[in-house]
Amino acid sequence: MKTYRGKSVMQGIAVGRIYLHRREDYHAAAQKASDPEAERARFFAAVEEAKAELTQLYDEALAGMGEEQAQIFEIHRMLLEDDYYLGAVSAKLSEGYQAAYAVDSAGKGFAAMLAGMEDEYMRSRAADIEDISQRVLRALLKLPEEEIHLEGPAVLVADDLTPSETLKLDKKKILAFVTVKGSVNSHTAILARSMDIPALVNTELSLSDSLQGKNCVVDGFAGELIVEPGEALLARMLAKKEAWEADTLTLEQLKGQENITKSGKKIHIFANIGSVEDAEAALRSDAGGIGLFRSEFLYLGRESAPAEEEQFAAYRAVLEKLGEKKVVIRTLDIGADKRADYFQLDEEENPALGYRGIRICLDREDIFVTQLRALYRASSYGKLAIMFPMIVSVEEVQQIRRIAEKVREDLLREGYVLGEPELGVMIETPAAAVLSDRLAQEVDFFSIGTNDLTQYTLAADRENQKLEKICDARHEAVIRLIELTVKNAHEAGIWVGICGELAADEMLTERFVELGVDELSVPPSAVLRLRRAVRQLP
Repeated sequence: MKTYRGKSVMQGIAVGRIYLHRREDYHAAAQKASDPEAERARFFAAVEEAKAELTQLYDEALAGMGEEQAQIFEIHRMLLEDDYYLGAVSAKLSEGYQAAYAVDSAGKGFAAMLAGMEDEYMRSRAADIEDISQRVLRALLKLPEEEIHLEGPAVLVADDLTPSETLKLDKKKILAFVTVKGSVNSHTAILARSMDIPALVNTELSLSDSLQGKNCVVDGFAGELIVEPGEALLARMLAKKEAWEADTLTLEQLKGQENITKSGKKIHIFANIGSVEDAEAALRSDAGGIGLFRSEFLYLGRESAPAEEEQFAAYRAVLEKLGEKKVVIRTLDIGADKRADYFQLDEEENPALGYRGIRICLDREDIFVTQLRALYRASSYGKLAIMFPMIVSVEEVQQIRRIAEKVREDLLREGYVLGEPELGVMIETPAAAVLSDRLAQEVDFFSIGTNDLTQYTLAADRENQKLEKICDARHEAVIRLIELTVKNAHEAGIWVGICGELAADEMLTERFVELGVDELSVPPSAVLRLRRAVRQLP
């Protein structure tokens, strides 16, 4: 028996034989072109062919999986129109290289840049660039797209999987998949979750022909691939699998039910999302609304800040999708740990304590105003709340309100119809928690970001593995700051939620309800389990 550790992107248990897959990546030699203009024409023809393939994949995903999954292929099609990507290929073509090498070289360079970013979401986009480059390269080389043909029910083990490979897997035969590379935020991971099969990525595994056909267990709870398990372990895993499947069916019956304790105490359960596509998952999970919509995805991985119209379209799309359900959108929370070269941010030894969040927005008011204009314009399409991160003083909030009011007046003067969005702040610094009585006089709501609140309160970097035991979000000092914040919010007549990882911690659910927390915002996958935990409370 041999056990390999990975990162789980979907819980569950799968038992079966391994099907080992090695994808053939295509490469091109650095050869000069005899007719540079003809090579340029070949490149753009290949791009159009790739876009047509992606349109077909979009239609297949829409019919078989849903809009959220289909959007992955629309994003890939948009990447083929991205100025940075097209510019990188054009630069190689201008140097006189053949189209195939230009695509291969530029794609690898762009993917390497994304893979080197601190932000995990942007690192996961590197696989998308590699996928579209391989698609264009196949079109140039006149090669068919490789497909994975499973002979029977199997656990797929591979170096990595592209979204298109994942989409085309035989759903009747695939039991689970395990990859050596990959990210929990990748589009492949999103597809795995929609397929409802256990999946591991970033697995400590060397691909070897000896794995082919061996019996294995994929444990999506522990994040483990167990090859050739013993009879006793196999029996335990099968029992665990049966119990999980029965439990999942039970959870589905909670859709449409209230988040209410046996004694009648109610709490809202919302979802955290990081992109427009994630809104579909929030709805499927029966979340009461969106408690945290991270707007950074609009700003990262590009050469300039997104324009007002682009932001407006994204915010409007989510608000329309959620209908009467509240959507809390956090304004830009970028910093030295989330790289965007056009911000020209200096390197910082401790970016968590540095130039980030509202500090940048108040310094670069033009960027802040553009986002606020887009948000206010979108406010008439749903129930919007706007949330500002990294607050440490009342003066910051007062400055924010002055800017926001001027934006609102300007838009009304221009003839726009606006809604009445709530304005709130994140309580993620000890300063904000201690000042919550005064801050509550300035805003409509609080949302407690427990991840940063924990590391700032305990002076322990949550990314430092050596400090794992110290950086404990259940520390009594953190809980007391939460209690103080809730007390001050309610005395001022405003609502308060929690949107950090602690919100999904069922060991604290009862205490949060007792404290009077109004809303908990968790990943979509945790909504129904948290609802059950609430309904089981006395």
